[in-house]
Amino acid sequence: MTVDDTKPVRLVQTARDTGDRLTEHLPVEWRPDEEGVENGLLNLYPDVKYQEIEGFGGAFTEAGAVTLQKVGAEKREEVLNAYFHPERGLGYTLCRTHIHSCDFSLGNYTYVEDGDRELATFDVSRDEEALLPFIRDALAVDGAGFKLMATPWSPPAWMKTNGQMNGGGKLLPEFRDAWARYFAKYIRAYRDKGVPIWAVSVQNEAKAVQRWDSCIFTAEEERDFVKEHLGPTLEREGLSDVNLIVWDHNKERVYERAKIAFEDPEAARWLWGIGFHWYSGDHFGGLEATHRRFPDKKLLFTEGCVENGVKLGAWTQGERYAHHMIGDLNHWACGWIDWNLALDERGGPNHVGNYCDAPIIADTTTGEIHYQSSYYYIGQISKYVRPGAVRIGSSVYTDALETVAFENPDGTKAVVVLNRTDAEVPYTLRMDDRLAEFVSPAHSIQTLLIG
Repeated sequence: MTVDDTKPVRLVQTARDTGDRLTEHLPVEWRPDEEGVENGLLNLYPDVKYQEIEGFGGAFTEAGAVTLQKVGAEKREEVLNAYFHPERGLGYTLCRTHIHSCDFSLGNYTYVEDGDRELATFDVSRDEEALLPFIRDALAVDGAGFKLMATPWSPPAWMKTNGQMNGGGKLLPEFRDAWARYFAKYIRAYRDKGVPIWAVSVQNEAKAVQRWDSCIFTAEEERDFVKEHLGPTLEREGLSDVNLIVWDHNKERVYERAKIAFEDPEAARWLWGIGFHWYSGDHFGGLEATHRRFPDKKLLFTEGCVENGVKLGAWTQGERYAHHMIGDLNHWACGWIDWNLALDERGGPNHVGNYCDAPIIADTTTGEIHYQSSYYYIGQISKYVRPGAVRIGSSVYTDALETVAFENPDGTKAVVVLNRTDAEVPYTLRMDDRLAEFVSPAHSIQTLLIG
């Protein structure tokens, strides 16, 4: 589609020491690129194309669903629109949920009775109490539409070596086939409930022994489960359209886990890509290495949150989100999924006290909805970079600014500029033969919209 790139550049900004929260400013006019302008540039290279974007979003959890039930229908609808409405909200298009319980459930639960090897008792009715209505109501928001990924935190206790859902343990070999069939039953049950599943990962945080729902898979065990059980089972059940994702854990080992899974052609044929989290640090080079070695496989950020409870009003939360989003996207991530969409005033509920922060905190004692800095920082990207967008080339003159740029399917362009420093930073946007002048305030994020 042809767009007019010569129109003034729109500027949307969120900044700490101002009232700006996804605030649109007056547009900035272009001027001719004069010979000799060399300093302070942020260059765009629209003809240099990288990965296509799947979308951005967060996770539906039982904790979030129950929390929003407690604040009343009006506030619950406000939150749903704040995330999913394409104009009045952040326009979320890619989300995640848990297969039976996770730490952000009210307790351990599964969909089958203990010892039911045939899965004859399979029933997702527990999720109808809060979780499924949450997801369906989000899908019903005017103009909304999102893909949904699902992840297990643990198989049922009786399928595991430690006999419990918490505390790690492993899937017993004799239950690998039943566990694969469990995935298929879950996908069908959710589809029957009006909630299509776009992708599943094999295991949340496959290396972590947690005091909550967890299960260990070595890279080889995960690879073999996919190629010998999960992939063939989903195909046999007519569910091969569901994308399969491995690892779903931190970036420091993303390359090694990808290598073991993707170098095996029998496993790789089933796999769409690899998921990763942020809890071990940046490791953007690991993403780059993975893409270079396996360019046909997708890289998807599947979880990140700020741990240790709610920190109302903290500005560093948003900056942490944007830093990771920009870094991941500049190193081939095709999408980015936050953790809990909403939590209560403690950062729960959580059945083991593993309280965390979220972009929206709903105080169940007062009914007040708090929008954290992370909400606005995510929105500076999710609202303006749409599914099907392609990352384009860019460069900037100073490491005081972190940037990433995209061309949307309609031909418009979005340039994200993050400033985590204590000083304002001037810069000149340069594209083709035109320049436009901007200033990035201290502790701010800007989105420049072209066309």
